[in-house]
Amino acid sequence: MSSDFFFEAKKRIFRVAELNFAVKQLLESSIPLLWIRGEISNLVKAASGHFYFSLKDDQAQVRCVMFRHKNVLLGHQISNGQQVEVLAVATLYEQRGDFQLTVEQMRPAGLGILYEQFERLKQLLQKEGLFAAERKLSLPAFPKRIGIVTSPQAAALRDVLSTLRLRLPSVPVVLYPTPVQGAGSAEKIAAAIGLANRRAECDVLIVCRGGGSIEDLWAFNEEVVARAIAASEIPVVSGVGHETDFTIADFVADERAPTPTAAAQRVAPDRHALLRVLQDQAQHLQRAQRNRLQNAMQGVDYLQRRLVHPAQQLQRQTLQLGQLQQRLRRAYAYRQQQQHWQWQSLAQRLCAARLDFSRMQDRQINLAQRLLRAMRAAQAQQQGRLDNVAQQLILLDPQHVLARGYSMVQDAGGAVVSDAGQVEVGAELRITFAKGWARAEVKERGGK
Repeated sequence: MSSDFFFEAKKRIFRVAELNFAVKQLLESSIPLLWIRGEISNLVKAASGHFYFSLKDDQAQVRCVMFRHKNVLLGHQISNGQQVEVLAVATLYEQRGDFQLTVEQMRPAGLGILYEQFERLKQLLQKEGLFAAERKLSLPAFPKRIGIVTSPQAAALRDVLSTLRLRLPSVPVVLYPTPVQGAGSAEKIAAAIGLANRRAECDVLIVCRGGGSIEDLWAFNEEVVARAIAASEIPVVSGVGHETDFTIADFVADERAPTPTAAAQRVAPDRHALLRVLQDQAQHLQRAQRNRLQNAMQGVDYLQRRLVHPAQQLQRQTLQLGQLQQRLRRAYAYRQQQQHWQWQSLAQRLCAARLDFSRMQDRQINLAQRLLRAMRAAQAQQQGRLDNVAQQLILLDPQHVLARGYSMVQDAGGAVVSDAGQVEVGAELRITFAKGWARAEVKERGGK
């Protein structure tokens, strides 16, 4: 709520609706979304699907509403007297001015404590490095013996044994019986894992049980079980609960399977798939061997065709040598003829290029005479142009103009005065004559 509201509150009177709206805004902006624990009472399931109830303890109570789009997500029925934990927003029902909680989530009381314990242990073991990938062991590709840590009465055991029998019936299985639920079950599970490591008769261990609530699976969230799995020298596969269930054992195990059946599938290769792979490899090997044999046979045939009797080979080489000798002779004769033609062509060009010295000398004299006449004509032309320019300079010379009786008048700043309007009476002027100069003062002026 801004300070402007309180300042305005001192200046005017508010309607009840305005006050309730302001209080609602103040509550929702000041109090965060939070968890509250209490007992359900006065539960009303309205025809609209909304739930209205009170949440109370031994000292106080508060009204609550859980709208239909939220309560349809509940995985359990609620009733009066139940202890629950709700995630809610503190607000105000404006029409009645009632303080209430708008419930977003609900869970049975106690689950929050379990979740907190789960998160604390998870963070502790993670900091110690028990979840690190580098410390996890690799599962054997073909185990010689498989160990199972679970309850003999568990349905998960039957699923695992059935899956192993279908996939790899020749591999023996050792059961390390232990309760997987109830008081003391975590210590017994850890003891069974330790026993399997001391006996060292298995290549891989499956730690498993079927699905259930978080309380049912809690033995696998105990620290003693997590540390027993981490200390195991035999690779451990965790198959606890359903695919959506996660326990501390899943994070510590060398590999996590979503279900017990999936854990069995992970440790035991499918013999039918292996047989198919072997058949494919056998067929591939047969094809490769057949192709190699065919290529070798073709290579032998090719070499056999190339194999020639020494006499035939000598005869063929003699024939080739004779052909090469004839080609060499023809090439030599052709080369000689080419050179002869080139010599004749060069001799003709040399004769044609021989100089006629007398003719060249006459031409040189003629060119010298032409050059001398051209130089004289150019000199006369340039002298005429020079005389013309000199005459123009004489005409343009100011001194020449002054000699004809004219004079040049300048003001005090040195500017040439050509108009009487440029000077004032009393101004001092400089008058330059053909010979010398004089200063004068303007006594009078006139003009058009």
